[in-house]
Amino acid sequence: MNPYHLLRPALFTLDPETAHDATLTTLNTAYCLGLSRLIPQPAPDPRTVMGITFPNPVGLAAGLDKNGECINGLSALGFGFIEIGTVTPRAQPGNPRPRLFRLPDAQAIINRMGFNNGGVDALVENVKRAKFKGVLGINIGKNADTPIEKAADDYLIGLHKVYPYASYVVINISSPNTKNLRQLQGGDELAALLAQLKAEQERLAQQHGKYVPLAVKIAPDLDAEQIKNIAALLIKHRIDGVIATNTTLARDGVEHLPHGNETGGLSGAPVRDKSTAVIRALAAELQGALPIIGVGGILRGEDAREKIQAGAALVQIYSGLIYRGQALVTECAAAVKGT
Repeated sequence: MNPYHLLRPALFTLDPETAHDATLTTLNTAYCLGLSRLIPQPAPDPRTVMGITFPNPVGLAAGLDKNGECINGLSALGFGFIEIGTVTPRAQPGNPRPRLFRLPDAQAIINRMGFNNGGVDALVENVKRAKFKGVLGINIGKNADTPIEKAADDYLIGLHKVYPYASYVVINISSPNTKNLRQLQGGDELAALLAQLKAEQERLAQQHGKYVPLAVKIAPDLDAEQIKNIAALLIKHRIDGVIATNTTLARDGVEHLPHGNETGGLSGAPVRDKSTAVIRALAAELQGALPIIGVGGILRGEDAREKIQAGAALVQIYSGLIYRGQALVTECAAAVKGT
C-alpha cells in the first residue's frame, strides 16, 4: 500500500498552492525528526552524464522547490538528483493567485506561477545551509520586468551567483508564464544568449577551479525545423545538456475538464507524448553530441522507460509526484534500470 494514497484525498481538499506549501513543510519536518529514513530507496544505478555521476537516473524537475527551502526533505525521497528553481536575480511575487490548478481526471496540472521566488541570493543561502551532498541542479530565469532584449543580463547574474553551489545549471527559456520568454528559443536570440553564457561559464570555471555544466530547457511546442535549429546551436556553442520538455500551451484532451482552459502551462499525463516526440527528434538531430534529460508526463515506470528509449539519458518527474507520491520515484528507477 502506498501511504501517499491515504494522504492525497486530504491534500486535494486544499487549494493546490496551499497543499504544495504544506507538503514541503511536512517533508522538512519528517527529515528533521529522522522519519524520512524510513522511506525505501531505489537500488543504486549510477549513470555518468555531463561529466557528473548520478546515483540513479531519476531526478526531481525544477518548480517544486523554487527557493531551495526543502532540499534536505526532498533528498530523502530517493531521487538521483534534485533540481531547484526557477530562480531570478531579484525576488518577485509571480502572477496573481489562483495560479495553480489540478485536473485529476487527466492526471494533469495547469500552472501560471510566473517564476515566483525569493531571488537568487535567498536561494544561495538556502543551498549553503542544506546538508544535501548529492547532485543539485539550479534552474535560472529572468525577472518578469526585465525587457526581453536585456534577458541575457539576468541569466548572467544568475549563472554567476549559483555557479559555486550547483552541480549543473539550467537555462530556462521555455516557461510559458513569463511574457516573450519563449522568444529566446529563436535562432538569433538563442545564438546570442548561448554565446554569452558559454563565455561566462568558461570564465567562472577558471575562477572557481571547477567546471559546472550548462543545460538548456526547451518547450514541447516546437516544430521539426525549430528542433533542428536548436540542436544545431546547442552543438555549436558546446552546451552540455538539454532538458526536454517544459509545460505545454496545448489543451488537447483537457478542454472539457474543470479548469481545462485556464491559461498557463499544462503538465502531467497530457504532455507525455509531446515531450517524448521532442526527445526522439532531438536525439536524431544531436546524434549523441550532448545528453538529453527527459521530463513531461511521467506517471508510471513505463513512461520513464519510454523517455530513455526515445533518447534521454536521465529523466525528471514533478506532476507525477502530485498524483503518485514517492512510490513513483522507486517505480521509475526500477523501470529504467538496465536501460
